Amino acid sequence: MTKRIALATSAELAELHPEDRPLLDALRAHDLEPVVEVWTDPSVDWSVYDAVLLRTVWDYFRLYAEFTEWLAQLDKAGVPVLNNTDLVRWNSDKRYLLELRERGVAIVPSQVAAGPCLREVVAGLAGRQIVIKPTVSGNALHTVRGVAGSPELEQALAELPDLVYLVQPFVPEIQTEGEWSLLFFDGEFSHAVVKRPADGDYRVQESHGGRTVLSEPPADVLESARAALTASGPAPAYARVDGVVVNGRFLLMEIELIEPSLYFSHSPAAIQKLAVAVAGRL
Repeated sequence: MTKRIALATSAELAELHPEDRPLLDALRAHDLEPVVEVWTDPSVDWSVYDAVLLRTVWDYFRLYAEFTEWLAQLDKAGVPVLNNTDLVRWNSDKRYLLELRERGVAIVPSQVAAGPCLREVVAGLAGRQIVIKPTVSGNALHTVRGVAGSPELEQALAELPDLVYLVQPFVPEIQTEGEWSLLFFDGEFSHAVVKRPADGDYRVQESHGGRTVLSEPPADVLESARAALTASGPAPAYARVDGVVVNGRFLLMEIELIEPSLYFSHSPAAIQKLAVAVAGRL
């Protein structure tokens, strides 16, 4: 019997991102019936599906309470989710980076702070270039960069919403060398890209003018990325490991296990790899 799988997306990408649309035919080739569904649509009966594949749910961090409640509904209905809901919940809050650090993964130095503690942490870094980002966020939302103690950063802090934040040193290698993104399916390396920000910026996202090129990672970068993924638990169906090389060492910035861009346009063969990973889990 053909199994039905819902590809969850956001309302603004109700027909999926163009990069992801070829995935529909790839899944059909594996005797799966894919249906694109908007995760916030209250009329969807998720229980009719054999699984839900999270794809372009790129608004989940803006609707975080609703998202976690939706995951709970899927669990209650007994609908498998790729990646699984426990992993997604863990990955949805960047405080997981501190857990990975405890497991021996080299990360960009990070402190977690909220409320008055945020200003205390920033004050302790006076004179340093830092980046402040929410632990639950995406696409550089509510992310600020500046010199700790400067009037400009103090003003930016005053305008930030009351959230929990990561405070990190600014890593200039992002601008000069770029940020690595390594893609894995079922724990196996597929391809990698290097992302660079627009001139004068530090944000590598394409929506902020960032540029992405297919690149072959050095052996030590690949080894470090694989080790970081292993430290996060059993191999997920798909994963993107983001990091930057500083003084010859790969420092983890994020592991994306929810709705990452998988850069299919840079490696069309990866579409088939994801389809195989999904089919194998059903």
